[in-house]
Amino acid sequence: MSTPGKCVYLKQIKMFYSYILKSLKEGKYYYGSCGDLVKRLQVHNSGKVKSTKGRRPFEMIYSEKFELEVRHFKENIFIKQLKGTNI
Repeated sequence: MSTPGKCVYLKQIKMFYSYILKSLKEGKYYYGSCGDLVKRLQVHNSGKVKSTKGRRPFEMIYSEKFELEVRHFKENIFIKQLKGTNI
């Protein structure tokens, strides 16, 4: 159990990608970022992205993977301790 009044630090690592798509129709490039490369390419090629809808199909020509650290603070223990106090 946590010490009263302290926040518990939790750390998650999420993957984040930067990518470049090439329109096979126009030969132009589209730059973006996402959390799932395969799914994002499918969304672009399905026509669900307004800015790329008319330039389909696309091929992914470059991607780079980054680790994105996400921090969470478990505050509910602290908040529960304040219950009934005048803040």
